[in-house]
Amino acid sequence: MHYQLIEDQQTLNQVCQQFSKAEYLAIDTEFVRTRTLYAKLGLLQVCDGTQLVLIDPLVIDDLSPFWQLLTDGSIIKVLHACSEDLEVFLTAGNCKPVNLIDSQIMMSFLGHGLSMGYAAMVKHFTGIELDKSESRTDWTKRPLTDKQLAYASADVDHLFSIFPKLSAELSQSGFQQFAEQETQNMIEKKFTAIDENELYLNIKMNWRLNSKQLNTLKYLASWRYLQAKKRDLPIGFVAKDNTLMALAQSNPASTSAMLSLEGAEALDVRHKGKAMLSVLAQANKTPESEYPAKVSRLDEYPGYKQTFKKVKAFLVELSEKNGLAIENVASKKQINQFLTWQYKLNGAGSNIDNVDLLANWRAPLFGQPLIEFAQNGYK
Repeated sequence: MHYQLIEDQQTLNQVCQQFSKAEYLAIDTEFVRTRTLYAKLGLLQVCDGTQLVLIDPLVIDDLSPFWQLLTDGSIIKVLHACSEDLEVFLTAGNCKPVNLIDSQIMMSFLGHGLSMGYAAMVKHFTGIELDKSESRTDWTKRPLTDKQLAYASADVDHLFSIFPKLSAELSQSGFQQFAEQETQNMIEKKFTAIDENELYLNIKMNWRLNSKQLNTLKYLASWRYLQAKKRDLPIGFVAKDNTLMALAQSNPASTSAMLSLEGAEALDVRHKGKAMLSVLAQANKTPESEYPAKVSRLDEYPGYKQTFKKVKAFLVELSEKNGLAIENVASKKQINQFLTWQYKLNGAGSNIDNVDLLANWRAPLFGQPLIEFAQNGYK
């Protein structure tokens, strides 16, 4: 389909008004994220089967007509592998989509694996080989070439035509609601605010630290994230994980002492040493009663390895009975999430809503049987 490049507000308003009458829209974004925390939006692509438009967000000040389409519950929005697109919608428009479904997730419930690429999906349905040579282009550089624009248009052109076939297959399989809920789960996670006071729990090897050291790591991780947000830098550009771990373990009193620490990055210390010393001083003022609890390792829990194998085997059997692949039901991370909850490690036993296997579409098929399996000693 021929595309239209939109570079003025009036045309955008008119086109979005026309799109508001569509049953469904195929949508994609092009963005750049190399040396920034947040992705830089470079292009928006939308197709309703009648017209295909490429919206230039760098020359149009008000994108609210597009954001309104995303939040219009009467229109189905289909995107492929939209995890990063969701981040763009959040940071560029503070816009949480409604009635959106991810075609990659849809394909996964039809047995094509969890990470089928767009080009592979197009080839599966149409036999067409897409040219993906422009995938790593700089979408914030102007002017965009004809080749770039053609590449971008193809990302929604085929998606629009494929969607009805994909939706029909999924509906026939009985997994339509599962794919919808799985997409919604992803949206909710992307739009859940990051708690900077919990970020230290994501740093590898944190289990090696005692409560005082964990408190220091907590302060450092929070400081790093806030600096990254303020300066729009990747987290690692502010300070590396191993630097924060080294500082938390040793609590140095000077930048020279920092430089002598094993694991601390010299570049981090030279550029952020004084700031990190200030964070350490603040952490040292924390009363001992407010220190975080020591982190427990799931893999050190008695019988963990055997229990994990039993749980996975149990879920594989249940998955097969329900016509699902195990990768759609439970990843290693999700099984560990359940076991962490079951063992009540690191405060996880208090909130069942955070356990994927016990929530949404998985709950009736796998959640209750899994709880009973655990109560029977995994037998």
